[in-house]
Amino acid sequence: MRRRRFLATSGSAIAMLAASPGFAQTAPSGYPRIINGPMLGVPESDAITVWVRPSGPFEVRLEVSETEDFSRIAVSASQMALAERDFCVTLRAGGLMPGREYFYRVLIDNALDRYARARVPHSAHTAPDESTNGSFTLGFGSCARYQIDAVQPIWQQVQQRNPDLFLWLGDNCYGDTTTPGFLREEMRRQRDVLSLQPVLRSIPHLAIWDDHDYALNDSDRTNPVKDEALEIFAQYWANPAYGLDDVPGVFFRYNYGGIDFFFLDGRYYRDPNDAPDVPGKTMLGARQKEWLKQELSNSSTPFKCLVSGGSWTMAKGPASDSWAAFLNERDEIFDFIRDEAIEGVLLMSGDTHVGELNAVPWSRRGGYDLFDLVSSPLAQNTERSWITRTPEVRIRQPEATSSNFGLITFDLSGPRASATFRLVDIHGQEPWAPMTIYADELRNGITSWDSKIDATSRARHQRLLGGDAYFGSNYPSGFDPQAIFRDSAI
Repeated sequence: MRRRRFLATSGSAIAMLAASPGFAQTAPSGYPRIINGPMLGVPESDAITVWVRPSGPFEVRLEVSETEDFSRIAVSASQMALAERDFCVTLRAGGLMPGREYFYRVLIDNALDRYARARVPHSAHTAPDESTNGSFTLGFGSCARYQIDAVQPIWQQVQQRNPDLFLWLGDNCYGDTTTPGFLREEMRRQRDVLSLQPVLRSIPHLAIWDDHDYALNDSDRTNPVKDEALEIFAQYWANPAYGLDDVPGVFFRYNYGGIDFFFLDGRYYRDPNDAPDVPGKTMLGARQKEWLKQELSNSSTPFKCLVSGGSWTMAKGPASDSWAAFLNERDEIFDFIRDEAIEGVLLMSGDTHVGELNAVPWSRRGGYDLFDLVSSPLAQNTERSWITRTPEVRIRQPEATSSNFGLITFDLSGPRASATFRLVDIHGQEPWAPMTIYADELRNGITSWDSKIDATSRARHQRLLGGDAYFGSNYPSGFDPQAIFRDSAI
C-alpha cells in the first residue's frame, strides 16, 4: 500500500513541526496515558489482540494473565507508538489456549494508565477452536453518527446482550471528508463515546467501511484520498488482514466458531452508482471478486456469511447506493453460488437506516433462497421511506422507530446447524419475532422463504399481487412494484 503522511495545516510553524514524526520522537511528550481505547480486535484461538492509542511516542505493553491479580502472566507484547501511525498501536498476545477467559492490561512506559475510565483488569476470551461444534452469538450494526447522537444508548443494550463478537458494517463514523486529518478526528470522536467504552474493552470488534467512513456520501473508486483513507482505517481497526498483498482494500476472510465470514470492500473498486448496469459494472473489482469466488469454493463450514456495507436486495432501485445498482454483478455471484453448489450462504448488510430481514428467492432460479440480515442504524436518524420500498421478499416489516443492532446465534451443536437472527432496539426490545434458518435449508432446489415470512409481510405481498402467491424479482408482465409500494396505505 502506498503510504502518505498527512500534516495538519496550522498558522504556527512550531505546530506544524510538532506534527511531524521526527519532532514527536524527540520532544517532551508529557505524562503517558491512554487517549483512545483499549479496544479488543480480532480474536484467535491462541491469541487476543488489543488496539490502543496513547498520548505520545511511548512504549506500549500488553500483559495477559490467567489470574485477575496478574500473579501468573501468560504472555506480554510491546510496541512503540509512532506519530506516522497517529500513535495507534495494535498488540497481539499469542500462545494462549482456545475458548478461554484471560485478563489483560495495557501499560504505557511500564505504568498503568492514569484515566479512571480505563481501570484494569479487563477480560477477554480467545476464540473457540474451529473444530468445536458449539454455539456463539454475533452482534453487528452500521451507521453510527456522533453528530446526530453523541450519547448512543444502543451500546448499553449491546453490553447487556454481550455477544462473543461484534461486526461494524460501515459508516462506523461519519467522516464525510476528503481531508485525512478530519477523518481521523471523526474516528476518534466515535471511538471515545462513553457508552461504547465497556463494549470496546470486553467484546472483540471487526469492521469494514462504507461511504461515510471512506470519504463522502456515495463515494466510489474515484475518491482522491482512497489510499490515505485505507491507511487510516487500518490504523484504527484491528482486523486480521486488509485485502491481498497486491490488492489493497478492507476485505478479508475470517473464521470464528466454525463459521466463515467474508468481509467485502464495496468502495475502493466501486464504479459510480449511476453508470449503466451492464455486464462489467463492478462494486468489488475483478480481483476481489475472483478472491471471493475462490474463497467460497474453498469453504466447508455449514454457514458462509457475506458481509457487505450496502443492502443486497433490489429495494433502492437502479443507480442507487446499494447492490440494486449492481444487479449484474450481484446475480453473477448468486449464480456462481448455485452453479458451484456452495451451500449455507447468508447475507449481512447495513446502511439503510432501518432494521430489515429480506430474502432474494434464488430457489426460483435453481438455487436456494438468500436471506439478507440488515441492521441499521446504531446511532443515526431512522428512514421511514424504507417502509414502502420493494426488496424481492420482505420476511419482516422494517423497524424504523429506533436505533438497533443485529444478533445472530449460530448453533452447531445439534443434528441441524442453525442460525437465529434477532433485532434489538435501544430499549432492549425485539420489534419482531426472530427467524431461524437451518444450514440444510440453504441448498439448491430448496425453497425456504415461504416458511419464514410473518403474517403481516405475507398479507402485504398478497394484497399487492391481488391475492396471487407470486413473489420475487421476476414480476408478471406490466407489474410495477415500485408504483404499488408507494401507496402508503399498504
